[in-house]
Amino acid sequence: MNTTIKTILLTVLTLSVFAIALIELSGVSTHALYNKYGIGNGHDAPHIDREDQAKKDEAVKKMPQTTLEVAETKFDFGKIKEGEKVRHTYMVKNAGTNPLVISNVQVSCGCTAPFFPKEPIQPGKTGEVTLEFNSAGKEGMVNKNALIVANADNAPFSIGFSAEVEKK
Repeated sequence: MNTTIKTILLTVLTLSVFAIALIELSGVSTHALYNKYGIGNGHDAPHIDREDQAKKDEAVKKMPQTTLEVAETKFDFGKIKEGEKVRHTYMVKNAGTNPLVISNVQVSCGCTAPFFPKEPIQPGKTGEVTLEFNSAGKEGMVNKNALIVANADNAPFSIGFSAEVEKK
């Protein structure tokens, strides 16, 4: 193999390892990447960029309105170790008369990954919205919120959690 090809292959390998290391160190879980790009296990949605997501959110807001209820809007994970991934599921009830369509669950950073139903929640029925928190690189008291964007008269609806992240 000539020197130029070896140099190119070594450069590509180095950049790939560097990119993987950045993703791991940034605290972005694989679930967050699955949600962001619509790839991976349990997530069949194609990639939606911000502009397309904004259009989808607006379309859902124009649908017939219903009422969204969440019995527990804040959750406390208590003390967790830095680097630990924790999840909490919020039960979302459609308390109105029209199907509830959740178009998005907006989170403030890559350390939190949302999971939510893609199918409408029928009147009187419940669905699950799960938030996964990756505490890598976090320390001390952490408070995070997420907004449920839906065709509800009380949307966007805020849910959140707190955790006290202790050093390893």
